[in-house]
Amino acid sequence: MWKMFSNRVPSMSTMLEVAKKAGVSKATVSRVLSGKGYVSEATRDLVYQAIEETGYRPNLLARNLASNTSQCIGLVVTNTLYNGSYFSEILSQAAKKLEDNGRQLILMDGKHSAQEEREAIQFLLDLQCDAIIIYPRFLTTDAMDDIIEQHRQPIMVVNRKLRKHHSHCICCDHKGASFNATKYLLAQGHRDIAFLTGSLDSPTAIERLSGYKEALNSFNVAVRDTLIVPGKWTPASGFSAVESLLNNEIAFSAVLASNDEMAVGAIKKLSDAGIRVPDDVSVIGFDNIPTAPYMTPALTSVKDPVSEMMGEVINRLISMLDGGYLSKDNLFTAELIVRDSVAKKTDINGG
Repeated sequence: MWKMFSNRVPSMSTMLEVAKKAGVSKATVSRVLSGKGYVSEATRDLVYQAIEETGYRPNLLARNLASNTSQCIGLVVTNTLYNGSYFSEILSQAAKKLEDNGRQLILMDGKHSAQEEREAIQFLLDLQCDAIIIYPRFLTTDAMDDIIEQHRQPIMVVNRKLRKHHSHCICCDHKGASFNATKYLLAQGHRDIAFLTGSLDSPTAIERLSGYKEALNSFNVAVRDTLIVPGKWTPASGFSAVESLLNNEIAFSAVLASNDEMAVGAIKKLSDAGIRVPDDVSVIGFDNIPTAPYMTPALTSVKDPVSEMMGEVINRLISMLDGGYLSKDNLFTAELIVRDSVAKKTDINGG
C-alpha cells in the first residue's frame, strides 16, 4: 500500500522544503517569490522546479504583507444589484480593465446594511488589496469620506457624489438623465406621465424621481402624486404599478419607469389590458438592457455610460497607485436611446 501512494506530492509543503529541494537558502526562495533582490536565472529555474515538485503554495496574505502589494483590487457591491445586465456590465468592465492593467479583481458582498458594507471593505483591506472600489447602497457620503481619510489604500466610490474627496468618486447625472427623458415625453405632447420609482432607499431612485418632477415644473405641468407609483426595480413591480394605475382609473398617456426591468413589466400589463404601446401609451425605461432593441416595440431607454464610468474608476486607481494624470471630470452624462416605444400624444387613451 505504501508503494502505491509513495509518489504523491505532499498536501502541505513549506518554503524550507522548497529550499532543500532546490539546494538553496530559504531567503533565496523568498526573493524569487517576492521578485525582490537579485537571483540568477539558473537559480530561479531551480526554485520554480522545486515549487512544482513539492506542490508548495505560498501564503498569499503573508506574501502580501511582506511585499506591501497584492496586485489585487477589491470591489464592494450589495447583492441586491447582482441580478440584471447593469451589474453584469459593471463587473465585466471592471474585470477586463483590471486584467488589461495586470491586476486581479476580488468581489465582496456588501449585503444589507451600512455595517455590512463596512465589514466588506475591511475584509478587503485585511487581504491587503492595493485599492478598493465601492458601489454603495447604504453607506452615507460622510461615512465614505471618513473611510477614504482613514486608509492609505486608494478608494474609489461609484455612483455617489462625495463632499470632501471629489477625485475619489465617479457618478452619473441620474437627475439630469431623468429630466431629459421626461422632457422628451413632454415634447411629444404628453402631460399625464406616470413615473414608476425604483426602491426609494436608493440614491439613484431618488435622483431619477427628482429629475422627473423638475422637468414637469419647468413645463408648468403639475406634479400629481397619483401618477407617482413606487416600484422595486423588478418586472413584477412594474406590472403591479401599472395595474394599480388602471385599477384606480388614473388617466395617463406615458410611463417613465426607473429601469428597463420595470418597463418590461409595465408593457406586459398594458398589453394584457389591451392597451397598445406606443399608440395608446408611450413607455421609457433606464439602463438600456441588451434586449431593449429586440422587444416589440423596441424599448426607448436611457443608457448610463457604465463602461466609461468603470474605465475612469480603474484609470484613477491606477494613477493613484502608479502615478500619472488624474482627470478632474467625475460626472458622466447618460444618453436617451430613442426607439419605437414612444409616440406623439393622441386622444386615443383619453389621457
